[in-house]
Amino acid sequence: MKPIFSLQDKVAAITGGAKGIGKSICEVFARQGARVYLLDLDEKGGEQVAQEIRQAGGKALFRKCNVANHDEVGEVFREIFQDAGQLNILVNNAGIAHIGNVETTSEADMDRIYQVNIKGVYNCLHFALPLLKQSGGGSILNLASVASVVGLNDRFAYSMSKGAVLTMTYAVAKDYLDFNIRCNAVGPGRVHTPFVDGYLRNTYPGREQEMFEKLSKTQPIGRMGEPQEIAYLALYLCSEEAGFITGSFYPIDGGFITLNT
Repeated sequence: MKPIFSLQDKVAAITGGAKGIGKSICEVFARQGARVYLLDLDEKGGEQVAQEIRQAGGKALFRKCNVANHDEVGEVFREIFQDAGQLNILVNNAGIAHIGNVETTSEADMDRIYQVNIKGVYNCLHFALPLLKQSGGGSILNLASVASVVGLNDRFAYSMSKGAVLTMTYAVAKDYLDFNIRCNAVGPGRVHTPFVDGYLRNTYPGREQEMFEKLSKTQPIGRMGEPQEIAYLALYLCSEEAGFITGSFYPIDGGFITLNT
């Protein structure tokens, strides 16, 4: 019998795969048989992750890519298709954060968030969708956020961008039904990633553990998520077992959206 959640013979492009949630998605997908193309600006980190996956018996290749650069994204996806002969899965994970309300968010801040979190997703969708069509269909997963659907303090620009990611998800799901292409989004709450550790180190020096525990308790479940927990949901949504799911948003937030009200 075929194992469930198998990605055997599938080709997956995963952005922001050098660390955090993206790294875990790359590792889990490769473990399930996918040929993973890891896209990231972090050349050293990306190469290391790809090498670790290969050493564990998986298939992974790193491609340096600035998702905000339209021409660069196009070239990378053309290389992937030429190398692999198909593209079956796209995971739009790359993104950046910003803290501030509308008054403290500068024009430069807005432009930076837009370029990566919105245009970066558009760029990858723009170039990946024709390849998914040529491959007979496939699955797209966009990393949205709890900020896509609820108001968060001092997250004006970030929330704007993640709201756009969610509505792009709905639009693509609707437009590509006839091409056997599914498109879904997940909405993580706080997840313990290197970004969180860096934020605490820079913002609360000497109080990192205290603030980590405080932030952890904002999730009703009492802790932050782990990157691999997001990766397991991503695996399901990109697998054939989720073939009846498209145009859906899945919070994975320890009860943050529904239990904090």
